[in-house]
Amino acid sequence: MAMRWEAFLDHVQERGQYAGPREAERAARTVLALLGAHLVGDVRAELAARLPETFALILLNPLQAAEPLSPERFVRATAAWIEGASEQTAAWDVSAVLSVTAEAAGDELTRRILLQLPPGYDLLFGHPEPG
Repeated sequence: MAMRWEAFLDHVQERGQYAGPREAERAARTVLALLGAHLVGDVRAELAARLPETFALILLNPLQAAEPLSPERFVRATAAWIEGASEQTAAWDVSAVLSVTAEAAGDELTRRILLQLPPGYDLLFGHPEPG
């Protein structure tokens, strides 16, 4: 069952402590567009099915990444796409969006998403792997 648009943005706004839904939406659009380039096959389709439709379409039509980005480079790429962002604010944006995405996905799908990503993304999703 897909998370509703308002619920998704409310959670992102709360977690990112944004002034309003516009900032939360901008962060979500950017982060999900970058994430979509890193996921393939059933995992991407299943995640899309659990996101609000607009975000699902962004995930399925991602910004192209030439190669899988390390978590640090993912944050840097997010900063480059968000006007006025620094690496600090982008790290905040990424973890706000990805932690809500993990909640929408559920534990089992989140584990499968993390298997498709370079090491270190577990922290961005708020799911630190037991060391």
